[in-house]
Amino acid sequence: MGFSDYAAYDAMGLAERVARGEVSPEELLDEAIIRMEQLNPVLNAVVIPMLDEARATLNAGLPEGPFRGVPFLLKDLALNYGGVRTTHGCRLFADHVPDHDSELVRRYKRAGLVIFGKSASPEFGLTTTTESILFGQTRNPWNLEHVAGGSSGGASAAVAAGILPIAHASDGGGSIRIPAACCGLFGLKPSRGRMPFGPDVGEGWSGMSTMHAVSRSVRDNAALLDATDGADIGAPYPAPAKARPYLQELEREPESLRIALLTETFNGLPTHPDCRKAAEDAAALCESLGHRVEATRLEVDSEGLGAASQAIMGGNVTSLLEDRAAALGRPLQPDDVEPFTWISVQGARERSAADYARAIRGIHAIGRTVENFLQGFDMILSPTMGAPPEKLGVPALSNPDLPGLVTALLTSIGYTQVFNASGHPAMSVPLYWNQAGLPIGIQFAGRLGDEGRLFQLAGQLERARGWWERRPPAP
Repeated sequence: MGFSDYAAYDAMGLAERVARGEVSPEELLDEAIIRMEQLNPVLNAVVIPMLDEARATLNAGLPEGPFRGVPFLLKDLALNYGGVRTTHGCRLFADHVPDHDSELVRRYKRAGLVIFGKSASPEFGLTTTTESILFGQTRNPWNLEHVAGGSSGGASAAVAAGILPIAHASDGGGSIRIPAACCGLFGLKPSRGRMPFGPDVGEGWSGMSTMHAVSRSVRDNAALLDATDGADIGAPYPAPAKARPYLQELEREPESLRIALLTETFNGLPTHPDCRKAAEDAAALCESLGHRVEATRLEVDSEGLGAASQAIMGGNVTSLLEDRAAALGRPLQPDDVEPFTWISVQGARERSAADYARAIRGIHAIGRTVENFLQGFDMILSPTMGAPPEKLGVPALSNPDLPGLVTALLTSIGYTQVFNASGHPAMSVPLYWNQAGLPIGIQFAGRLGDEGRLFQLAGQLERARGWWERRPPAP
């Protein structure tokens, strides 16, 4: 296999060639590093290279996992790799070096993945662009003046540009699905309780956040979830058990599904015509595949959703910041964090424990609303975002134009955030590009624990309108 073929394979394809002895893990790592060194100065997708760690992994010998020898990136948020910085995109954590691996990292290693770096995230994943004072701007490979999405924008930019075929991502308000949409990738947010968060915490953002990956192929995404899902020891709760391996779901044609089409955001902000057109195009595609699509509305308490999300995210982030400052022997200062983060800290400090309890009740109520709605439908279809990818700087946490920042942020999460509150699985599928050449993602959400059916539909959509050959222009 010549290295010119590297980008022609997904992660499973690369692992199959390693297994057959056609290429070595060392050669794959070398190719990923070459691509990173060529593209990263333009994209700023990888912010913490881990080349020594990757070489040490290879020298120690790889396990016989399903992704043996495949290069991989961790997002620089929430996950720990012992001996390597975890900064959360925040200057206060710039020198924070955990002494242990997170359980999910252990599972990635057992799967045979070769971790060679950490991808960029905005500070604590609090916005839908990957820009930070600590590391700078991550650019979208499809148009370098636009955002790569957030908060897993570093991962998505790296995968879309061809540095690697799949990368770790996390999602607390849309942070897997939004960057997947911005960069023309597939991304799935699993059900609440599906993924391990140990040993440091039991859940992310009181259950609103979870982890998985962005990828070019659907089968990579399914196989990685098979290799890593399941509650870890001491987890507060598990997700419903899967019926069979997700990779097997791709071999099953979905039954004729009843799909709800939504083209109005949950928070009341307007939907851009490109996104509405993309959703209607996806609905027509689904109908051509034998599914029944009905335009409708799902009413949720949008004001309550916003208040609950602010209380939960602000409270969780503030506790981490205050603990870090205390460990450094000083109080938390405004210039330790970006301006919008400091606003979140101030808001958290003004709320009471009772406010936090109300927020938890609020997101649980939204979960019941969504699940009840899904008793009449198999799935929900919508645009992933309320607008195409923004220009760089607009949703940045340091943008002095606060109204502009907030509007851009809320427009981006207008369709995604509700499923973080409810805990339902949801995926972004790259089915549409606008006249400007920017990807427009399509979101599908399913019943709690029903990732299997989402993968069935994703596989069908990939066969019907494959996006594999669509590549961004060279930076």
